[in-house]
Amino acid sequence: MGALLWLLIPVGAGVIAAVWSSWALRHRKTGDVEELAGYARFRDAMEKQHSVSDPAPAAPDRA
Repeated sequence: MGALLWLLIPVGAGVIAAVWSSWALRHRKTGDVEELAGYARFRDAMEKQHSVSDPAPAAPDRA
């Protein structure tokens, strides 16, 4: 009977792992649509930032 109890522990862990794995994978979406849209927004923001006129040149150092 003790051997069956020790066998139940890895079997139970395997069942729990299978349930968790199926639950973790159910929320995944296929495709990169959202990530690509975020990257496009980031790229547009960087282009807008660099399209502003250049800042005034730094004052020369006084030595």
